[in-house]
Amino acid sequence: MAGTKEIKRRIKSVKSTKKITKAMELVSASKMKRAVAKTLASRLYANYSWELLTSLSGKLEEITHPFFIENTEGKILVILITSNRGLCGGYNAQVIKKTILKIKSLENEQIEFLTIGKKGDAAMRRVGQDVVASFLDLPDIISLSDINPISKYITTEYKKGTYKSIYVAYTDFVSALSQTPRIRKLLPVSKKELQKAIQDVGDQKSRELLEKKEDTNQYIFEGDMNTLIESLAEKLVKMQIYQMLLESNASEQSARMMSMKNAGDAASEMIDDLTLVFNKARQANITREISEISAGMASVS
Repeated sequence: MAGTKEIKRRIKSVKSTKKITKAMELVSASKMKRAVAKTLASRLYANYSWELLTSLSGKLEEITHPFFIENTEGKILVILITSNRGLCGGYNAQVIKKTILKIKSLENEQIEFLTIGKKGDAAMRRVGQDVVASFLDLPDIISLSDINPISKYITTEYKKGTYKSIYVAYTDFVSALSQTPRIRKLLPVSKKELQKAIQDVGDQKSRELLEKKEDTNQYIFEGDMNTLIESLAEKLVKMQIYQMLLESNASEQSARMMSMKNAGDAASEMIDDLTLVFNKARQANITREISEISAGMASVS
C-alpha cells in the first residue's frame, strides 16, 4: 500500500484536475448555449432554402445551371468538418470514421478533400487522401462572411466541371446528449437529397413543417432566368454550408461539455476512492504505532 504522503499528493493532483475540467465544462456550456441558439434559429430557413432549390430543379426543365445537372465525369469532393481542438469525446472520431467508410464505398472514384478543422485535416493526410484546401482558423461564432472563401471555391470548381459530386461530412446537432455524424450530398441538387435531409432534421417542428408542406409552388421569372437561378443557387448553397458548420459547432461544444462533465465526475469518484485508501493507510499506521508503543512498554516492564 502506498504511503499516506504519496496518497495525499495524488488526491491534491486529482482535485486540481477536477477544477480544470469544471472550468472547461462551464466555458463549453456557455459556448454551447450560444451555438445551439444560432443553429436552431437558422435551421428552418436553411431547410426551406434547400426545398426551394430542389423544387426548382424538379419543375423547370429548361434550367441549364450546372448545380442542377448530374455530371458523368470529374472528381468527387468531400468537405470534412471537424474541430481544431480535442477533449470533445468521440465528436471527431465519429465523423472521421463515417468519412473513411464513405471513401471505401467510392473506391473506384478519384476523391479530393476540403477540410475544415485541424483534426480532420490531420486524419485525412494520415490515411493518404488528397487534401486540396484546408480552413483551420474559422472562429467559434461563425458568420456568413467567414465562409465566403469556402463557398466560392466550391461553386467555382463545380461550375468548371472539376467535380461531378460534392459531399459534406458534418455532425448534426440533435441534443446536448446526442450528436449524429452525417454525409450529405451538396451538389448537384436533387429531390432525393431533399427527402433524405428531411428525415435527418433533428428539430421535430422543422421536420413536421417540411413534411406537411405541399409542393404546389409556381415560379414566374422576370428577366434572364438562368442569371437569376445562378445567383439564387449560389446563395442558397452557401446557406447550406453555413448551416452545416453551425450544426457541427453546436455538436462540438455539446460533446466537449459532456466530456468535461464526465471527466469531473470521474475525478470525484477517484478522490473518494483515494480518500478511502488514505484513511485505511492512516489507520494502519496508527495501529502499528500503538502496537510498537505497547511492545516497548512491555519490554521495559
